[in-house]
Amino acid sequence: MARRAEALGYDMLAVPEHFIIPRSHVELSGPHYFHSTVAQAYLAGATQRIRINSCVTLLPLQHPIIMAKALATADWMSSGRITVTFGVGWLEDEFKLLGVPFRERGRMSDEYLAAIVALWTQDSPHFEGKYVCFKDVAFEPKPFQKPHMPIWMGGDADAALKRAARYASGWLPFLTKPADIPAKIDFIKSQPTFTDRLFDVMYGLATSRVGEGHRVIEDSEARAGMSAQEIIDRLGWFKELGVTMSSVPIPAVKDMSAYLDYAQWVIEEIKPKLA
Repeated sequence: MARRAEALGYDMLAVPEHFIIPRSHVELSGPHYFHSTVAQAYLAGATQRIRINSCVTLLPLQHPIIMAKALATADWMSSGRITVTFGVGWLEDEFKLLGVPFRERGRMSDEYLAAIVALWTQDSPHFEGKYVCFKDVAFEPKPFQKPHMPIWMGGDADAALKRAARYASGWLPFLTKPADIPAKIDFIKSQPTFTDRLFDVMYGLATSRVGEGHRVIEDSEARAGMSAQEIIDRLGWFKELGVTMSSVPIPAVKDMSAYLDYAQWVIEEIKPKLA
C-alpha cells in the first residue's frame, strides 16, 4: 500500500497510535493500532520519497529521551522523511493502565517537548524539569532534518494551540469543526511564541464525523463514497478556511485491489482539480 501510494503521487502517509485499548472501548475505537514510530520507520524503509507522519504520537505515554531517540533514528535512516504529530491523549483508561497521571498529561507534554527539542538541537543537551532532567550527556545522531524534523501538534484546546505556536510547523485538529478552523489558526499565529514560518493545517475530509470519545457524528458532507465533485467542493472550502492538507476516506471495499483502485481514482479525479 505504501509503495503504491508513493507511485500514485500521494504526499504523505500517517500512522495512528494507541498502546492498549480497554475492552469497553473496542467497539468505538477498534483494537488494532501500531506503535507509530516503529510503523513510520518500517514504511520509510519500504519507500523512497514519500513523507511519513504520525497521527498522532501519544507524547506523555513515552519517556521523552526514548521518544527523541526513536524519532531521530527513523529520521536519520530515512534521509529526513519523518514528520511527527504529537498529541497529549484522551483515553483516560489507557493512561491508568500505563501508570501515567492523566490529569498531568498537559504539563508533562510541555516538558517533554522542550526536552526532546533540546536533545535534537543542543550540542551538550541540558534540561531540568519536574518530569525529566539531564545534563552532561551526549545524544547522537541528531535528526537528519535541521534544526529537527517537522513537529505538528494535534488537539483543539487552547493549551494544544499554544504548543503548536511554540514548537510546531503544523496543526492537526481533532474535534474542531471546519467553520471554527480560521479562528483557531488566528489564535495560534497571535501567540508571542509564533514566528513567521510555513505552517500546515491538516484536516481530513471525514474528521468532522468524530466526536468526543470517538463517538460517530453524522455529517452528510463528510461521508465516505461521495462523488468527485462533492469531494472537490468540500476540499475547496477547506482551502478557503486555511487547511493545507487533507485526506479522503475510502469507503468499505471487498479487498486490497479495490482499496488501491479507489486510491488511484482519488489521485486521478480529485487531486488535479485542487491546484
